[in-house]
Amino acid sequence: MGTGRQSKLRVATASLAGCFGCHMSLLDIDERIIDLVELVQFDRTPLTDIKRVGLCELGLIEGGVCNTENLQVLRTFRQHCKMLVAVGACAINGGIPAMRNRFSLDEILTEAYVDGLGLHNAGIPNDPELPLLLNQVHPIHELVKVDYFLPGCPPSGEAIWIFLRALLDGRPIHLPYTQMHYD
Repeated sequence: MGTGRQSKLRVATASLAGCFGCHMSLLDIDERIIDLVELVQFDRTPLTDIKRVGLCELGLIEGGVCNTENLQVLRTFRQHCKMLVAVGACAINGGIPAMRNRFSLDEILTEAYVDGLGLHNAGIPNDPELPLLLNQVHPIHELVKVDYFLPGCPPSGEAIWIFLRALLDGRPIHLPYTQMHYD
């Protein structure tokens, strides 16, 4: 266990194109979050509201990459994190957001903003504040090197806890079938 601020492992997390379910699962470790805080110092994460990522030993990324902002966040994490973990189906294979990959971007935008039911003031948004959409949603390993994959949609709090404890303790990561099955 870390005994002081300097000896704690620095961890950053981010949510890209997804539902934020993986972060919710992290919170599902319940009171063990207190044990985790004894071992790690959270850097950029929605849990701390820190906006910039510093140098970290571990980065946890949930969600796929669907726009230029996602891509920049991912590249920044890869530059600043010694180990990068793809957490959940969206980060690993694009998940539900990647269902749009079988359509062109023009088809998607037209359906959502021009031809969709119940629209008032129809028109595709054109605001410089909005990040540009990519033509496809990408799993993160297609764009940067990923060190570990933690599957699930989302992975359970227990699976996240087992994964983090093994990683923090320097043990081989082995998730039992009971944490990975979908039956």
